[in-house]
Amino acid sequence: MLNTQVKTPFLRLQTRLWPFFISLSLLSAAISLVQWFNIYISVNFVLIGLVVVSLLAFIWWRDVIRERLVGYHTSKLEYSFRYGILLFILSEVCFFVSFFWAFYDRSISPCVDLGVSWPPVGVVPLGVYSVPLLNTIILLSSGVRITWSHHSLQNNNYTASFISLLVTVVLGVYFLYIQALEYSEASFTLADGVYGSTFFVSTGFHGFHVMVGSAFLFYVLIRMGRYYLTYGHHFIFEAAAWYWHFVDVVWLFLYINIYWWGSL
Repeated sequence: MLNTQVKTPFLRLQTRLWPFFISLSLLSAAISLVQWFNIYISVNFVLIGLVVVSLLAFIWWRDVIRERLVGYHTSKLEYSFRYGILLFILSEVCFFVSFFWAFYDRSISPCVDLGVSWPPVGVVPLGVYSVPLLNTIILLSSGVRITWSHHSLQNNNYTASFISLLVTVVLGVYFLYIQALEYSEASFTLADGVYGSTFFVSTGFHGFHVMVGSAFLFYVLIRMGRYYLTYGHHFIFEAAAWYWHFVDVVWLFLYINIYWWGSL
């Protein structure tokens, strides 16, 4: 609940339990994921943890949206939101840096267990100019479309903005479909040594980010369709666009390093 007894450009919130519950559910989901990797539990426990996290986040964000509709979000508070999303993206950058670090630690100087070669002996990497290149074109095209949608919204052209954002969401879903086909046709698995683990963990987590970004954009699309966004106030659109551009840039690094460098 809001505490409006003190004059301030920021919101003075009373104590809430949402951060505690979300942190607890994230910890539970992470533990379940590790247990699933070691084949101790079913994947259903991981899905339940993710569903609980999603529900709690939805409730928390619903309260934030209500505060915006009431008029509590001042210009200074919106600046804090912008810094918050930028710091969140920075934390995601550090997250993927660890994957690239693990990849180059093994690929630059492969050990005897890997046959002193990269890719390891017996591993047939995926073709660089086939499905990975198609997915690169899809994501770059989606980045162009969401930029076009943003500029259209700033110019008060809701129809063009809505259509471009819809195309972006469709391209995101299509990317996930193509990636699922790629995984099903790969000649190696997650259990095939360090190559399989680094490939599937890095590209798989990126695919998870694409799924989250597509859901984020779809929610923005719903709000745009209900005319909640204006050309002067659309931070949620900007946050989703920043996140999507981050996903695009990470994929370029994955394509160049994991697919191209990893297959040399």
